[in-house]
Amino acid sequence: MIILKILWIVCISLLLNNNGFKKEKTIWKNNKCAVVLTYDDALSVHLDKVLPVLDSAKIKATFYVYGNSVVFQNRIDEWKSLAMSGHELGNHSLFHPCNGKTKGNEWVKNDYDLQYYSIERLLDELKLANTLLKTIDGKNRRTYAYPCGDKIVEKKNYKDTLQHIFPAARGTTVGLNKFSEIDLYDIKIYPANEKTGEEMIQIVQEAKKKRGMVVFMFHGVGGGHKLNISLEEHNKLIRYLNENGKSIWTAPLIDIVEYLNNL
Repeated sequence: MIILKILWIVCISLLLNNNGFKKEKTIWKNNKCAVVLTYDDALSVHLDKVLPVLDSAKIKATFYVYGNSVVFQNRIDEWKSLAMSGHELGNHSLFHPCNGKTKGNEWVKNDYDLQYYSIERLLDELKLANTLLKTIDGKNRRTYAYPCGDKIVEKKNYKDTLQHIFPAARGTTVGLNKFSEIDLYDIKIYPANEKTGEEMIQIVQEAKKKRGMVVFMFHGVGGGHKLNISLEEHNKLIRYLNENGKSIWTAPLIDIVEYLNNL
């Protein structure tokens, strides 16, 4: 009897391990890693400089826009065209609320300071931003990016309140997203500002070895923001991703998240 029980346990263990192995093999659509390019704050350079490069390379990305952005409001048709061509319009709130006490956040107005927000007010803002974006791209599901990476409202982390609004949220913690450890409501990133193309390519190559997901966070590209990377260095990464499309899955974050949720 004891031997039969041991054999049963061994068989179940092998079956579970084999299923786990198969699942590991299917992640990232059978590629060695996944890469997500995210562009924050609805900047003119994203439409004027970034979009032509991405479209030329046939690479799709996520653009985190906020409703109060003048560039977003004045160029609605272009953002709609971007979304219709396969890029994701991600939710970055309506008013980009951040903690005004954080060093470097002196620009934050009191009206949009998270210190003075309630959870209810913030969630209402995010839901309204979703409605606004749906009028542009017609989509019900999109990912979210925490403005300034701030997650504390009313002295609590609001991460766990987002699950009925978004399928995932991008944070600002630096690191590789490993399949077995990924937190879909605090997805790790690599800030691209001031990086060289070679440095970003090295990050992707390391991800291929570890079978992880890299999420790059861009703001200014060739100008447009104090957090900036040169267009030339940005384009080196795009060329590399284009040339290695058979082993690297580069896609909008919503596409990758939906794929992971269906595994």
